[in-house]
Amino acid sequence: MDLAALAPYRTAFIVFATFGGAVVMILWRLRETSRPMTMRRIVAPPLGMSTGLAMFVVPACRIPWSWAAAAFALGAAVLAIPVSRASRLVRRGNEILLERSSAFMWILVGLVVVRFALRAWVEQFVSLPQTGAIFFLLALGMILRWRVAMALDFRRLATAPAARG
Repeated sequence: MDLAALAPYRTAFIVFATFGGAVVMILWRLRETSRPMTMRRIVAPPLGMSTGLAMFVVPACRIPWSWAAAAFALGAAVLAIPVSRASRLVRRGNEILLERSSAFMWILVGLVVVRFALRAWVEQFVSLPQTGAIFFLLALGMILRWRVAMALDFRRLATAPAARG
């Protein structure tokens, strides 16, 4: 099959895959608030994502260290803030639950839109695999900061005596 013939469908596929992945992620995050949290459930997403670092074995995905650091820092310093502020851990009896604000879903949708717009802009300057690498590091920085803060809150809540009421 001639790959050039598939070129017109590339953008449609990217849009579909991006928004399809975003819908799955948002549904997962919303479902996450309905069950008690455990340390395992907090650390699993960043550990699972860390396997994506293997992409840098492929030469086409490699980017300069400064770009990698900037993408990771942008995710951790900027994009993690709204997600962290829109969700918090609370203790109810012997269970620790993730409580989200009413704006949580809209923040996640907003982050998807911002990442999609940034991706369209960045893609003009670097290859598609490098764009994927940059945005993977951006997402890893965001989720890692959020989950580290959540793990610290979980540990604080788990060691605090249960409120009597």
